[in-house]
Amino acid sequence: MAGAAAQFPFGHILDTLEYGPALEGEALVKHWLDKHNRNFGHFINGEWQRPVDRDNIPSKKPSTGETLAGTLEATEEDVQRAVAAAEGAHKKWSALSNFDRAKFLYSVARNLQKHQSLLALVEAVDCGMPSKEARTTVVPAIIRQFYHYAGWAQVLSEEVQSWSSLGVVAVFPGWMSPLVQLVQRVAPALAAGNTVVVMPSPHTRLSSLLFADICAQAGLPAGVFSVVTGSTLGLLASHPAVDAVTLAGNTLEGRAMRQLVAGSGKKLSMELTGHCPILVFEEADLDSAVENIVMAAFSNSGQNTYSASRLLVQEPVYSRLVEKLKVRMTKIAIGDNLDKNKDQGPLGDPAAIIRLGQLVQEAQAEGAEIFQPSALPSGIHDCFPPTLVTGAQTSSQIYVEEPCGPVLVVIPFRTEKEAISIANHGVSGTAAGVWTENVSVALEVASMLQVATVWVNTYGLLDAACGAGGLKASGFGRSGGKEALYNYMRPSWQMPVRTTNSEVDMDKFGASSRSDLLPSLAAADNLKDGDSPNIDKTYKLFYGGGQKRPDSGASLPVVSQAGSVLGHVPDGGKKDVRNAVEAAVKAAPSWGKKDGHGRSQILYYLAENLLSRKSNFIQLLSSATSKDCEDRARNEVDLAIQRLFFWAAYCDKFGGTVQESTLYGLTWKVHLSLGVIGIVCPDDFPFLAFVSLIAPAIARGNAVVAVPSEQFPLAALAFHQVLETSDVPPGVVNIITGDRNVLTRTLSQHQDIASVWYFGSGEAGSTFVEAAASGGNMKRTWVNYGQLRNFIDREQGQGQEFLVEATTVKNIWLPMGDIFAN
Repeated sequence: MAGAAAQFPFGHILDTLEYGPALEGEALVKHWLDKHNRNFGHFINGEWQRPVDRDNIPSKKPSTGETLAGTLEATEEDVQRAVAAAEGAHKKWSALSNFDRAKFLYSVARNLQKHQSLLALVEAVDCGMPSKEARTTVVPAIIRQFYHYAGWAQVLSEEVQSWSSLGVVAVFPGWMSPLVQLVQRVAPALAAGNTVVVMPSPHTRLSSLLFADICAQAGLPAGVFSVVTGSTLGLLASHPAVDAVTLAGNTLEGRAMRQLVAGSGKKLSMELTGHCPILVFEEADLDSAVENIVMAAFSNSGQNTYSASRLLVQEPVYSRLVEKLKVRMTKIAIGDNLDKNKDQGPLGDPAAIIRLGQLVQEAQAEGAEIFQPSALPSGIHDCFPPTLVTGAQTSSQIYVEEPCGPVLVVIPFRTEKEAISIANHGVSGTAAGVWTENVSVALEVASMLQVATVWVNTYGLLDAACGAGGLKASGFGRSGGKEALYNYMRPSWQMPVRTTNSEVDMDKFGASSRSDLLPSLAAADNLKDGDSPNIDKTYKLFYGGGQKRPDSGASLPVVSQAGSVLGHVPDGGKKDVRNAVEAAVKAAPSWGKKDGHGRSQILYYLAENLLSRKSNFIQLLSSATSKDCEDRARNEVDLAIQRLFFWAAYCDKFGGTVQESTLYGLTWKVHLSLGVIGIVCPDDFPFLAFVSLIAPAIARGNAVVAVPSEQFPLAALAFHQVLETSDVPPGVVNIITGDRNVLTRTLSQHQDIASVWYFGSGEAGSTFVEAAASGGNMKRTWVNYGQLRNFIDREQGQGQEFLVEATTVKNIWLPMGDIFAN
């Protein structure tokens, strides 16, 4: 025994408690790379294709700079082959039975399980992620995704009725956790019946290429899944045969993508990085919070979509928490990411290191305190130390900017309201963590945070059953759950959109109003001999609960189909829209929090009062068209009353549900209102379309600024009489008439508008709305690309898509385990 003690220095180990190296073996990765001669082509139509006489683009190992393999830079010809293969495969893939498509996805899941070690190692060497994180988090997550969506493929016809696949989906995963970002998009797209072409990030190509190998082994039909490697995203995204685009990236990349596809008719979903705050209240378990804060801020070197870069701490526990954090940060092990005992490895983007250094120096110069626990290890490339910043202002660049790396800024707060205000200040809205033992505070704060995911007393939990994504400038669309399917499907009645001309002069569109402001013929009054003339009817704008004159002081003539002037309506402009939006912004919070039953009673009351004025609205509609259209006008008003009843019923029937995730606890999916929606109505069915669009929006708690039909706005303007007598709070519904393009321009560019619904004529308006929405708050859009919608038809006039467009999904995670550990 004495000899054994002398041979093994147990005393030294017990003194230092240091881990020895535990390096992952790279032999499996090398065998896979050698199988492809370390020289990859594109994976197209079920086979590897490598055109001759092409230069290699090296894929390098972030930790050492070693070249792992050569890849190709895609040309237009390469992309054309991949899309053509996907387009051809879609016909057969979408026609498969639910069971057959589910079996294919199940096979992919099984084959992913067979290659877990290889997947984890390739992910680690490709992006620099610690191998233990790739093994324990990434690989189980991607396997779960395919099992989950194999289930959705099986029950698609029952659960998503009357919706169809789009066609070819272009997938652009980011370089942070590339496998997860790839699979989160590919699995629901395939389950919905689409085919997929992937262009991985130039920084991390190998994991997507390995996934292609596994899909081939799983037996996916040729052309259903393809990978082309390249750095020119526009080659794939702008291809005319691509029907949908989905992107994971940063906000700048999201803005560029939105500009690129604006007006093309392609469905777009984006998950963009953003500041993720953690809020720690005085009742929190600080030791538990510290462990999760370190994980949230520094795992994978702060290179996750949900990495926390802001820590808000209530003042009574601020100093204690900061000191505990500093102690815990000294235990973060930095080094080779293939060492199982290392917590942090290299950054995937070398340029990020330079920018992080600049931000830290600037913050220090401004008076902030910088804490970095230890020197970086030698021999490891592109690392940045875990950094804690205290004493910075919320106006400091290190707080305002989006540092992609292991940097955490700590800000104190006094009250819960102040914490919510600080957390919501900014354009991003991805996720947040809330730490408190007071469940009432936790849930109320979680409901008020403007993010898509909130974790209570935990952080970073994700599951295929729960949609994740962003709000505001952090994107739209969801990855996970049933809601992800809607990114890749359309109502079956809709034909695929192929626009013919999406070129719009952004400077000139809507920059000036109509020119027909000169005196015109008198309004038609149908006087008989001996009758007195009618008193002139002066229409006004309606916003903030009252009638208002336009800022311009001008009016536009409303002319019937027979050519007679029926009246004049206000020529609203930028200032009128601004006033209406201000009224809507003021009304939206209380209206959104009003219980569903209360909102439904108001919509029922709207229907009652419209019914009592039915003859007036029939007369307004029929006079705008022609006398022989009275039956059509009557049908339009009758249907408008029915639509109000329909959406009144949905006021308290789409609130959300409890998700069936792998969490031992509760995950609530909540359907929230968006805020303020700008609605531009069509000329066809001028009154029915107006009611059909505003009713679902307000039923789900939104306030609206509506632009009625430009040709026939009288019935919509007269609707203010119904609104004023139906207990609708001021500002919930606002009606602005005028030049449609002028008003569309102002709504699309307004930063307090959360979404724009555009149903005007022609493609130009749709293109402008989508392009303009790429700036500022990256608002959601729903446009018609000039295609007419039959609002009389039930599916087209009150279908499921109205609910999808009128709401956003938030998931609130509340783990359990105090009594029974899972």
